[in-house]
Amino acid sequence: MPWSKNDYPTSMKNLDERVRNKAVEIANALLDEGYEEGRAIAIATSKAEEWDENHPDGKEKGKH
Repeated sequence: MPWSKNDYPTSMKNLDERVRNKAVEIANALLDEGYEEGRAIAIATSKAEEWDENHPDGKEKGKH
C-alpha cells in the first residue's frame, strides 16, 4: 500500500514533517522493490533520519 504526506504509517507520526515526507518517499520505493511493509518502514525511517542529518538545507531557511 503506497503512502502519502497525509496517509502514512502510525510509527512515522512523531517524525518531523520533513523527515516523515522523506521516509514516506523511501518506504514507497522499497515497497516497489518488493520489501515487506514492516521492513520498508524501519529502513525508510532510519535512512530519512540519516538523510536529514546530512542535508540540513531545509531546516533553517529564513531563520538567520
